[in-house]
Amino acid sequence: MPEETTGGIVPAAPRLSASWHRSETYGVSLDAVSPAFSGSVDDESLFYRCGHEVLEGLQTGLSGEPVSLMLTDADGIVLSRVCRERPLARSLDRSYLAPGFAFSEREAGTNGLGLALADRVPSLVRGDQHYCSQLHGYTCAAAPVLDPLDGALLGSINLTTWSERSAGLLLALAQTAAGHTAALMLARSRGATPRPTPRGEVFHVHDRPHAPDPSARMSAAWRGALLEVQDALTAGACVGVVGEPGVGKTALLASALRQVRPRGRVLHARPPAARDTAAWLGLWSPELRKHDTSVIAGRVDELPSWAADELAGIVRGGAQQALSLTAPDPSAVPEPLARLLDVVVEVPPLRHRSADVMPLAEHFAERTHRTVRFTPAAARALRTFSWPGNAEQLFRTVRDAASRSTVIDVRHLPPEMLSSSPTTLTRIEALERDEIVRCLAEHGMSVTETADTLGLSRATTYRRISRYGISVPRS
Repeated sequence: MPEETTGGIVPAAPRLSASWHRSETYGVSLDAVSPAFSGSVDDESLFYRCGHEVLEGLQTGLSGEPVSLMLTDADGIVLSRVCRERPLARSLDRSYLAPGFAFSEREAGTNGLGLALADRVPSLVRGDQHYCSQLHGYTCAAAPVLDPLDGALLGSINLTTWSERSAGLLLALAQTAAGHTAALMLARSRGATPRPTPRGEVFHVHDRPHAPDPSARMSAAWRGALLEVQDALTAGACVGVVGEPGVGKTALLASALRQVRPRGRVLHARPPAARDTAAWLGLWSPELRKHDTSVIAGRVDELPSWAADELAGIVRGGAQQALSLTAPDPSAVPEPLARLLDVVVEVPPLRHRSADVMPLAEHFAERTHRTVRFTPAAARALRTFSWPGNAEQLFRTVRDAASRSTVIDVRHLPPEMLSSSPTTLTRIEALERDEIVRCLAEHGMSVTETADTLGLSRATTYRRISRYGISVPRS
């Protein structure tokens, strides 16, 4: 297989070799592609609409150039193709590089978009670097598109041209288009704040001295999951804990590990941006060989494929009992790591464990090093909220409220906790809701006083309270 350089994006030759190996493992033909056809694509999603708009705009600037621009989903299914060059379009049709067909590594072997999705970094594959000879006539540059809110892999932007032409700025254009797609999605998601770039943290998990463990006061669902993990770890099993983001997967594993190995260290490794993965993995993977150290590899679904392969190889080398994993669901665990798991335990979301809200809130309050209590009204508001961000959101809420008062009342809680609007609010609507809640809860105003303060009629204020589902519990 030929060598490749990608202008310093990521060392490419090892990634290509690993991709070829995976393609062989998947049983992909070396001679002809035979991708699955989905029959239809989702052209109503925000991702599709923003991605297709970006491709249309980019195509305008490439007028006369033999370049095809494609949008794919996270499974490699081509959602949209923009190509004004008829000979190239006809050739792509013969190779099935068209909407509805899947071009992941599993389907078509090593190719630009498949590699970008597998490793979650921009990728360039030229000519005979493709695994299947039917694709040797193309050069493909692709960049992954990540959700600007939670970092989930949405799909890829792929630019394809003839292999004899210079790749030129293809890879840079693919990266730019991917970035513009994520930015456009963010702009149209009504002012939400983007997710910070992952930093790749490795840290020692430990309790504050003498801090009580809240597990004894937690619900049967939490205690049952904790006991199941403890039993599996005691038996020497490799354990995966799955559940929604922020639900407490790492906390559950850390608590179980402290019970099973009370004298051992517990390290938690969270993945960085894909291009920094090699240094991050080299930093903590030697700890897997230490008898007194257990490692929790968090969010393994975000690992590039090559990193999952390497980590699985390290574990197979004798460190299996020292590694535990977390992921959103079992299907998200990369295949090499999924084969190592003996037990998978799911943590239910906090909205299904309302009995856990106050024990957790009180535990988080203790961590502020202040004597904090909750009024009955605040406790009711906390228990009845849906907690889409799970325990992480509860922790932030308690921390912020405790910074304002040692007696937490409803006026110290975020406005959205006192609203149950069934629809997504615009930024203006959210601001209006927050101001009404602030007047009613924080300042204890009546509806008439709130209306006067905000310059609204009393009737309009009542309509807004009803529309936004505002309910202010009284202490």
